[in-house]
Amino acid sequence: MMLHERRRALLVFNGIGLIAAAMVAGWIYFFFLLGAIDLWPIITDVPVHIGGDRRAWNMAHMEGITQGTLLIALGAGGGYIRLGERAQAWLFWSALTAGWLFTLPAIANAIFGTRGLEFGGGPFPGDVTINNIIFLFGWPPITAVHIMIGLALWGCWQHYRHLSDG
Repeated sequence: MMLHERRRALLVFNGIGLIAAAMVAGWIYFFFLLGAIDLWPIITDVPVHIGGDRRAWNMAHMEGITQGTLLIALGAGGGYIRLGERAQAWLFWSALTAGWLFTLPAIANAIFGTRGLEFGGGPFPGDVTINNIIFLFGWPPITAVHIMIGLALWGCWQHYRHLSDG
């Protein structure tokens, strides 16, 4: 059976939510780069100090866009994914896990000046405890993204196999 319409709608909804989170991170990134809130003619040149660095804010902004687009694509292409009920549930929840738990920790890394790439912080600056928490939040989406991609590929292949030659 094809990916259920309700799951497809929720994938698109969550994808748009991730893009909205990316938009918020993008505004913070913008103010970070300027060193001020400058929304002429409403608010002009209000100095602001936002922690982190340019690469971290870029990652926070782009992660939400990337993950949101992926969820929207899965929802839109769900009619080409043929999976049983259990596999559909695994695909759905692994997609949401990957989408949100890649995006939110990237935003947290930008806010706290950490990277979350290595337990103990590695060569990166920032609070080690916060870094370690973010690092541990990285394992579920790393696992989930592999499940999601594998099931999506399998489901697309199953759909293709069941098409008639005509």
